[in-house]
Amino acid sequence: MFNWALIFLIIAIIAGALGLSGIAGTASSIAYGLFVVGIIFAIFLFITGKKNKL
Repeated sequence: MFNWALIFLIIAIIAGALGLSGIAGTASSIAYGLFVVGIIFAIFLFITGKKNKL
């Protein structure tokens, strides 16, 4: 999850630097969503005591 969030964040930064605000906004929203899902998933695995095999 965090790898994809980082990729979309980089895409958003590059698109923002090039002036493509629509793509930058969409990519940053996707990056934020993936980051939140990754945090929730990590907390769930921490609470249940399972190891992440991703």
